[in-house]
Amino acid sequence: MTRWMTWVPWAAAAGAVAYGAVQASWALGDAPSWVLGFDLTFPAWVVVGLCAGVVLVVAGLRATGGRLPLVLAAWALSAALVSASAVLLLDVVGGILPGLGLPRDLPAFLSRASCATVGLLAGATALSWQRRRTAGCLRCVRLPRLEATPRWGYAAAYAAVAGCLLRIVAQLTMGVAVPYAASPSLLVFEFGFLLAGVLLPLALVHGWGKVWPRWVPFLAGRGVPRWLVVGPGFAIAGAMLAYFGTGITQMVTETIDGTLEEPAFMWVAVPSYVVWGAGLAVASVSYYLITRPACAACGR
Repeated sequence: MTRWMTWVPWAAAAGAVAYGAVQASWALGDAPSWVLGFDLTFPAWVVVGLCAGVVLVVAGLRATGGRLPLVLAAWALSAALVSASAVLLLDVVGGILPGLGLPRDLPAFLSRASCATVGLLAGATALSWQRRRTAGCLRCVRLPRLEATPRWGYAAAYAAVAGCLLRIVAQLTMGVAVPYAASPSLLVFEFGFLLAGVLLPLALVHGWGKVWPRWVPFLAGRGVPRWLVVGPGFAIAGAMLAYFGTGITQMVTETIDGTLEEPAFMWVAVPSYVVWGAGLAVASVSYYLITRPACAACGR
């Protein structure tokens, strides 16, 4: 058993107790005055319930030796808590590029970051017990190693590129104003937008994402550090799916009650982001399985 598998359930339970207590106190009337009017996309008492669920599931996993329904419940709680902190994506973008003019709210940022952390710890707890249930090596669970990019990897990468380009086309053709302040930060943002939507997905499935091409000075022919590519792939995909996946739920509600602004644009743009994020996630899995080194424990 690897070290993290022993301490992460305790960290998840402790984090859930602490954060749940904070949210409970805010629900009783002690909440800060949020810049956007909220910190999370779920009501406070729902988040308290999710945190209580994490504590109960962690205890149940330990008591039952990792029963499958409890492992699935831990994954569900992880997804819910990360989704609740979806606006963290805007906090990160606004912190990196303050010139965009995105609203900044330090207490809300800390709340979202804490909620996401508890969610990730719950997911890690689910993974740790899932590995205990799987026959074989606890370190790698004998994940298959791919020799070349599979067709589904290419399909996912190009779907991500298509999602990014469709989002750009929607912006250009539907006459919707850019929601950020014009500044050098906007140019950096647009450059990063294209890197994440075109270069990164293609790097995940083509050879130049694994070995530096000839035109890169001083690095040509050397191996690209795998986490330089797959790390941003997983991180950006997770952030986009959490933020825009939650956004679709909100759009459905606002469409029904007639309060959704720019509905034509929104129903093109937001699903495009979801396709982009999903494609990036699947392409990252492909890259991970191709570049996965032999397990130090079992040698596979």
